[in-house]
Amino acid sequence: MIKLLLFILLGVTLAAPVHPKTAKIYVWRNEQGVLVFSDSPMPGAEEVKTKPGNIIQSSTSLDTEVLDITPQETVEEYEIAISTPKNNATIRDNTGSIYIGGGIKPRFKPGLEVQLVLDGKPHQKPQKHSMFSLRDIDRGEHKIKMLLLDEKGKVIASSASVTFYMHRASTN
Repeated sequence: MIKLLLFILLGVTLAAPVHPKTAKIYVWRNEQGVLVFSDSPMPGAEEVKTKPGNIIQSSTSLDTEVLDITPQETVEEYEIAISTPKNNATIRDNTGSIYIGGGIKPRFKPGLEVQLVLDGKPHQKPQKHSMFSLRDIDRGEHKIKMLLLDEKGKVIASSASVTFYMHRASTN
């Protein structure tokens, strides 16, 4: 019985129109004046002309790189710059005090430190921010630079050198 049912189902499936181009659509108005659409013709029905459907070609090759979900190690490129004082600035302070400020892009993560270099030598210990307050700086020309250090103390970014001139009242 099941085999007979499957055989009949297979026959009906093969006999039915498979492709939309082979199926015809008819339209007519019933007694109430309503448009009726059907796939079987009725007396007074007109065949509807249909346009071919959209055909989308499948891609012949797949880019499987987009499917790769392994985490990629990103190396951040840091930049550090001295914002104050400006290059060739003159600082007038009888105590020899100067405030040095810098900026880091992108915002640095915990564990990174900034080392100030004054006249070619590290000045103070590395610290967790880029603002430095220096005291008792001698008169004359000085060069400063900032270094950004990673957790292991390795330099990962360096600022351009900035020159400033300290003016102090002379003591006679």
